[in-house]
Amino acid sequence: MKLACQEGMVPGLSFAEKLGKLEAYGFDGVELNGALLLTPEGLTERRAALKNSPVKAASICGGNGCELVHPDKARRQRCAEALKKLVEIAGELGATGPITVPIFNSNERVPDLSPFKSRAQLEKDLLIAMLQDIAKVGEKAGACMLLEPLNRYESNSLANLAAGAEIVRALSSPGVRLMGDFFHMHIEEPDIPAAFLGVKDVLAHIHLADNTRKEPGSGDIDYKAAFAALKKMGYKGYMAMECGLTAPADSALPKSVKFLHKRIGK
Repeated sequence: MKLACQEGMVPGLSFAEKLGKLEAYGFDGVELNGALLLTPEGLTERRAALKNSPVKAASICGGNGCELVHPDKARRQRCAEALKKLVEIAGELGATGPITVPIFNSNERVPDLSPFKSRAQLEKDLLIAMLQDIAKVGEKAGACMLLEPLNRYESNSLANLAAGAEIVRALSSPGVRLMGDFFHMHIEEPDIPAAFLGVKDVLAHIHLADNTRKEPGSGDIDYKAAFAALKKMGYKGYMAMECGLTAPADSALPKSVKFLHKRIGK
């Protein structure tokens, strides 16, 4: 298991300076800003800085709109095209892939067409259809799109890891994989270790945040038990911090890294 952190959480005037900070804090990887990667300048800066850094590209977050099941076809397609481009960039940079949520509750949603099909069934079928081409791009690029279930208050399109895994397994492609987020899982999963073990065949990335939605160690999540389950299933991927901080990054992040290493058993 390798630790990463979102680039936006790290102080620094340049991306190279941020990488230097992450190395000093004890991180193995960085979760890249997808919106910046989709600009020529942003991609060039990150490509150059990562070339000789011990901190590697872990994953990509943002930049796609999270609208794969939006009722407007044009918006669905814009999201899909952004994800395809980000999957290709992930392959080039050696990252696992970009992250997306099917859609947020605050967005427009497809209608409930019961008794023909409920909204949930329509979104599930639409999501599988939209992911087929993205999966092919991932297979070719040697990367994958990462599907993220959220808590019910932010997005009820995927109830939990099991629901996300059902989508991924239906595609039967390494070009789409599943990720889990400790904060959302703390709300939706009655047993986090068991939830991880139940998706060991499709899990490829993890987000770290405590129940406070701050850095790990600031709340009451039992990381030791969860990490034991991840070790048991042979998980060797990245776990990236995506959270707020209880103190300035220069103190909160290295402290949290030490907390996590202790519970991982490093």
